[in-house]
Amino acid sequence: MDEPSAESLLKELRAVDAERARRAADPALDARVQALKAYQQRRFAQTYADLLAHPRYEAATRFFLHELYGPDDFRQRDAQFARVIPTLTRLFPAEVVDTVARLARLHALSEHLDTRMAEQLLSPEITATDYAIAWRACGEPASRQRQIELTMAVGEALDKLTAKPLLRQTLRLMRGPAQMAGLGALQAFLESGFDTFRAMRGAAEFLSTVRQREDTLAGGLFRADAAVLGQLP
Repeated sequence: MDEPSAESLLKELRAVDAERARRAADPALDARVQALKAYQQRRFAQTYADLLAHPRYEAATRFFLHELYGPDDFRQRDAQFARVIPTLTRLFPAEVVDTVARLARLHALSEHLDTRMAEQLLSPEITATDYAIAWRACGEPASRQRQIELTMAVGEALDKLTAKPLLRQTLRLMRGPAQMAGLGALQAFLESGFDTFRAMRGAAEFLSTVRQREDTLAGGLFRADAAVLGQLP
């Protein structure tokens, strides 16, 4: 990945703000976006029910479910990203900057695609058929592939962090200063991701499973594959 710059990270956050502004101007659209996010979280939980029940992979699956796929409001975390970015690329370890950059890019792309899909939905009451139709109407297969690649990149970055035990100590020492600086949400994300992936003792199988299933789902939705439609909630 290219070396992340403060300006490139701020660009991603500005893109997210632009999506939020569009929704704020259209409450009906915003309601459909929130319903879509909740639907996609249910879909993820259903697709990975076996991993959620697996002692080794449960925590990592829940981390993805809530940090990458959930309907949670990340305004506070995004605001903290924006506030820390001017010094992030100078003061934080390169591995942390890289992880934040990947997350920012994924977040911006996901918000864009969620808005585009919600524009195709007729109501917040989403069925599997509604979801599949909106997916194809939205299109952007290259963006969907990029979304999967960035999801994998976030997981791979977190997994690499676990190979640097001194980095965990650095994060622990940052906890107090981060809270005092109003960066608690960013700090919590980094610590939770580090600890979750460290406890998994290797993320290769987990990430491979997620990639294979997400690739299959995306391809099946674009082809209107009845088997894939039957796997939606």
